[in-house]
Amino acid sequence: MSSSFESPNAMPANDHPEAASDHDAAAPESVKSVAGAATDGQRKWLRRGLDQPGGKLPLFDDLGQKVSTRTVQSCIERGWAEPWFNNPLKPGWIVCKLTEDGRRIAAPS
Repeated sequence: MSSSFESPNAMPANDHPEAASDHDAAAPESVKSVAGAATDGQRKWLRRGLDQPGGKLPLFDDLGQKVSTRTVQSCIERGWAEPWFNNPLKPGWIVCKLTEDGRRIAAPS
């Protein structure tokens, strides 16, 4: 990951309280076990990218509040979202899109 996407408050993935040790596993069973670790807030944010072009994830929630940096960072660390491009107007904000694992986590059961 490029340092241009890192938040000044970001913790290394192995020190982050929400880091999952098996997030890199590619097998569907591993994805299912990681899915259980997703919080309601993470799933809600990820689901909002399902119908967006390119899987773009929103910067703001349904109430117009900025999505928590903690939610964004934890989803990136688990491989459910990935930084997409730099936001020149707000360099500290990470514009993300869904990954294939993120689509599986966000898909309705």
